[in-house]
Amino acid sequence: MSFRMSLGALAVAVSCVPSGSAGPDSGSSSTQEPRSMASATRPPLPPPAADLLRAPFEDAFDRASAADASDPGPDWAATAPNIWRLEAGRLCGDHAHNHGIWLKRALPTNAHIEFDAVSDSTDGDLKAEYWGDGRSYATALSYTNATSYLTIFGGWHNKFHVLARINEHGNDRKEITVDPRSDDPREKPVVAGQSYRFKVERADGKTIRWWIDGNEMLSFPDSAPLSGPGHDHFGFNNWEVKVCFDNVRVVPLP
Repeated sequence: MSFRMSLGALAVAVSCVPSGSAGPDSGSSSTQEPRSMASATRPPLPPPAADLLRAPFEDAFDRASAADASDPGPDWAATAPNIWRLEAGRLCGDHAHNHGIWLKRALPTNAHIEFDAVSDSTDGDLKAEYWGDGRSYATALSYTNATSYLTIFGGWHNKFHVLARINEHGNDRKEITVDPRSDDPREKPVVAGQSYRFKVERADGKTIRWWIDGNEMLSFPDSAPLSGPGHDHFGFNNWEVKVCFDNVRVVPLP
């Protein structure tokens, strides 16, 4: 189920990857320069809120009218304008080119994070970030400079499910190869229009664990855990296809 691709196989994957994950693997059909190529360095952004989450946080995104749908609300900080919006009681985005949106509340080292996610495309590409800096986004075509752990459900044109640290293309990433014929629910591709319940948790200070609809997907034991200032925020991300998120619940753990 989980394996490490050879360098040759990886080269083939990179050459034909989808509009799912970041960068050259995106296979974007757009001729417009991605936003992530706009500058080599990140311009200053307002610092994320320093208040540490001490009680459960929930957001069902059901507060907006048509007039204010472009404003995700005071708890969220988008890294680029006109990408993330409230739509039919969900937080949606598309063509973000790895300009995500971050929860302003700071996470403790250990936390339990849940949310619903749905993709409008057979490309899948349901992506979120955990224990990042609350302001970062891709500054090159490939998202190799994240500040977080990343889950990518149905990445690379729905070919892989990935749990990565900092670099979603890194050799240390954990991955599952999608097999539509498999009886293992963890190996199934993302189905367009189907809602999935994500759960990501760190309870021991060092191991990230990821579940989809109650099935444990992957885990990432980290000898140098991302935590503390600069690694204490959660957010959503996207490459090109339309994705929506809902029913966020974040619970601090001891």
